[in-house]
Amino acid sequence: MDLLLSIIVLLVLLLVSNIVSHYLPMIPTALTQIALGILFAVFVEEISFELDTEWFLLLFVAPLLFNDGRRFPRDELWKMRWPILANAFILVFLTTIIGGYFIHWLIPSIPLAAAFALAAILSPTDPVAVNGIAERIYLPPIILRLVRGESLINDASGLIAFNYAVAAVVTGYFSLNEAALDFLYVVTVGAVSGIIVGLLLVGLRKSLRRQGIVDVTFYSLLQLVTPFIIYYAAEAFLHASGVIAVVAAGIIHSSIKERAGIRNADEQVVTEHMWSIILFVLNGVVFLLLGLSIPSAMKETVENPAISNWLIIGYILSIGFVIMVIRMIWTYCYMGLEYILSKEGSAKPSLKVSVLTGLTGVRGAITMAGVLSLPYFVASGDLFPERSLTIMLAGGVILLTLLAAAILLPMFSKSESTMSSDTPSFERYKIRLLRAAVERIEEETTKDNQDAAFELISEYKRLIEQIRYDNKEDKRIREMEEELMEYRLLGLRAERKYLRECVNQGEVSQDIINRILKSLDFREEVLAHSLLSKVTFLLGQIKRKSGYTDRVTANEHNQYAQMQELQIKAANAAIEKLAGIRAESGDTESIKIVIGEYERFIERWKDTRTDNMRTRMKLDEQKEELRFKALEVERSTIQGMYEEGQINRETAKKLRRFINDVESLLLQETEE
Repeated sequence: MDLLLSIIVLLVLLLVSNIVSHYLPMIPTALTQIALGILFAVFVEEISFELDTEWFLLLFVAPLLFNDGRRFPRDELWKMRWPILANAFILVFLTTIIGGYFIHWLIPSIPLAAAFALAAILSPTDPVAVNGIAERIYLPPIILRLVRGESLINDASGLIAFNYAVAAVVTGYFSLNEAALDFLYVVTVGAVSGIIVGLLLVGLRKSLRRQGIVDVTFYSLLQLVTPFIIYYAAEAFLHASGVIAVVAAGIIHSSIKERAGIRNADEQVVTEHMWSIILFVLNGVVFLLLGLSIPSAMKETVENPAISNWLIIGYILSIGFVIMVIRMIWTYCYMGLEYILSKEGSAKPSLKVSVLTGLTGVRGAITMAGVLSLPYFVASGDLFPERSLTIMLAGGVILLTLLAAAILLPMFSKSESTMSSDTPSFERYKIRLLRAAVERIEEETTKDNQDAAFELISEYKRLIEQIRYDNKEDKRIREMEEELMEYRLLGLRAERKYLRECVNQGEVSQDIINRILKSLDFREEVLAHSLLSKVTFLLGQIKRKSGYTDRVTANEHNQYAQMQELQIKAANAAIEKLAGIRAESGDTESIKIVIGEYERFIERWKDTRTDNMRTRMKLDEQKEELRFKALEVERSTIQGMYEEGQINRETAKKLRRFINDVESLLLQETEE
């Protein structure tokens, strides 16, 4: 009952923290959650939370890092492999050594080995808190990718270094050769085991699919339990790094799954929704637990009359400052070395980038979980030296780095409010969304719906080309676009003229003419308005076609066929008009493009001339279904770009608004 009550309390606090963050957006959500945890621990003593390192790593770190591994852009990971590895290993080593000597010098009562342990556990960074800060300010994508990339590995390297240092304190024995060999074994075997198990699970998925097991929920659940299986197997059976194993498995799982061609669209949607909920809960609970553990961890030191509280604050400020400065100096030196040695020409060392990188190195839950695992006694039976003080220093540095990032990062970074979404890069993001939609439609294409899929893909590709033309700065291209619009309007006028002649001659009913004229009015409006109007036109094709089929009964089939024939003749009249202008003016390129559009229009109507009403309605229904699935993947793409630091919060909002406008129109058409 206590465990169940604890879980409920954590979830309620998590909900409260997000409500508070909604009204106080200037405060990072991570700080809000830590504050709530501290307040709850201070005022509610009946419920206690113990942060056991082993289950914390298994329950929280394993799935979080597995997800980071599978979501991290593999091209970017490979491109930034050297700075990521350097930060994950060399910087951790430097922080442990330099920070350890400084802590021992500052506080002589902490033995050198224990000082190394504290510095080692302070070396891993926590990107979750940085993500919350990055929601309201702009941080260069390369810095966010570096922090996220190194955090995939430095949790393991920091914990390993911490364990060796603690073992040296407890046993009084340390061998550099043994430690180096053991470290190499733990990292190498962890990575290899993660890759092997990841491949086996991908192979299992593929084998089960061949046997006809296609349950989406089953495969989503299999992916969810994967990091727990891999972490436990690496730690319990191989005595290797479970953290390295789950990261390697996440990367290989995503990569091989795509190459093996076993990615399923429905499964992808369900899995992503499942992961979004799990990540929301895990990330929030991690900082709540951190806040809940801080009061009890600091209680003994605060109540100790031999140590001044102001002195402790001075220790925390000094250690936190040195830890951040080590990171800044390392970043500047590495940039300088890369600039000198790089043949392709890397960026020059930048003090601003170094400061930003130093401030984004926020410490978090891994640090707290590790330091709370410090033993109470050493091998001789004596108390672990300055255990309570070490825990308080670690907790203080965590809060200091979070506050420093929250307060100082906005001063050194570019506010997202100054970033315009009306830039060519914003249009490239739109194109990326549309391409993702095309890929999703291609995945969903079957023999039954291929006609609807091809029509929809063509619409998306035309929209992509339109975005490209609208945002080209080349003067000739803009002039050509103006010419195209002029000739398209001339074509529409030629269609209207032909239709009026048909009415005057009494060849067709006024009802049919009104329907076609309404379509022409809409097309003309699209040519004169915004890109969103062009999207509306593409979606409006469904409404116009379904409008016809809704009104056409079996008795009106001849009327429907007559309307199709009339549209083809009107298009031919437009072609004849444009061809005459082409012969007189000699303008070939622009008119040729517009004539080609009419020819494709005629071919499309000829293809549907023999379709019966049910076939057309089925095609429209298939297009609606495919378009909704495309909208889902577009939203997922926006979230992925935001999580990877490629776009800021405002750009993500504008992209979502663009998608929402499209979906809202589609829903309205469906209801009508």
